[in-house]
Amino acid sequence: MGSIYKRGNVFWIKYYRNGKPYRESTRGVKEADAKRLLKKREGQIAEGKIPGVVFDKVNFNDLIEGFLADYRINEKKSLERAERSVRHLKKAFDGMRVTNITSPTINRYIETRLEEGVANATVNRELAALKRIFNLAARQTPPKIDKVPYIPMLKENNTRKGFFEHSDFLALRGALPDYLKGFCTFAYKTGWRVSEIKGLTWSQVDLENGIVRLEAGETKNDEGRTVYLDEELQAVFQQQSEDRKDKKTILPWVFTNGTSDGVLKDFRGAWATACETAEIGRRLFHDFRRTAIRNMVRAGIPERVAMMVSGHKTRSVFDRYNIVSDTDLRLASQKTETYLQTQTGTITGTITKIEEKRGQAVNA
Repeated sequence: MGSIYKRGNVFWIKYYRNGKPYRESTRGVKEADAKRLLKKREGQIAEGKIPGVVFDKVNFNDLIEGFLADYRINEKKSLERAERSVRHLKKAFDGMRVTNITSPTINRYIETRLEEGVANATVNRELAALKRIFNLAARQTPPKIDKVPYIPMLKENNTRKGFFEHSDFLALRGALPDYLKGFCTFAYKTGWRVSEIKGLTWSQVDLENGIVRLEAGETKNDEGRTVYLDEELQAVFQQQSEDRKDKKTILPWVFTNGTSDGVLKDFRGAWATACETAEIGRRLFHDFRRTAIRNMVRAGIPERVAMMVSGHKTRSVFDRYNIVSDTDLRLASQKTETYLQTQTGTITGTITKIEEKRGQAVNA
């Protein structure tokens, strides 16, 4: 049985859960408010919920491990991105009580990130992580929190338009450290996602026949993929294989880090330095993905085949970046000319004569 009492002018309530007493301030001076709060807490206890006073003690850091564990348990391919989002979120909410993370608090976080020049799409990925953190905590048994704050999402118009001309790529590759040259060559030609190339293992490579295979479930869209290596890429993989044999420890990955003792991870510093040395301006690794699609289309490869190589699930990439082959554009021009010829009954370039004929017809 709960009770109501006062400390100074403020009303407090006392209730029991599993024989343990809980005391909670109403932060108010009205007895009616205290009665309502006590009734609410006793109702929560009857429903098997943890009293709100426990929720009040939970801080943001208590929720993070559950979020990251969910990524690891389910082997989600975007774990690295999730960890990056958590690092940014912790800068704002580190040690903060969850009950203090409200919509105004979240809005201040959004404003701060935008003032730092971060793109809307990037902020949205962080907000999505925050929402997932709260939702997972609320679904725990017993729950760690009793409510999820409203988390707004930003409008995205973040279509990147960067492409590599072949001369730019050659300049960049020449400036890259050796351990990244083959890695970037494969990305430039296939358009694979960076995570897919980092995780590529020798068990997925048929070096003798020049084939690389990703089985269903090993890609972001969970669809299998097969790529046939051209002469240059075969040389890249052959070199990687020979370098591997020279190491004391045989690693499973095709592309390894700069010291050849582990999986390739963060190479942003080496990338930025190479871009500067090559004098090609700031570039994104993801530009390779767009460029590969464009190069394949320009080479006359059908869209559906290009998508099978790069791993695009829909053809939206072609619309988003206006990727059309020169052959298609040339054919469109020819077809338009042919159509207009059928409408005028003459060849193009005789507009003057057509007008003269019209004048003769009127005079007649």
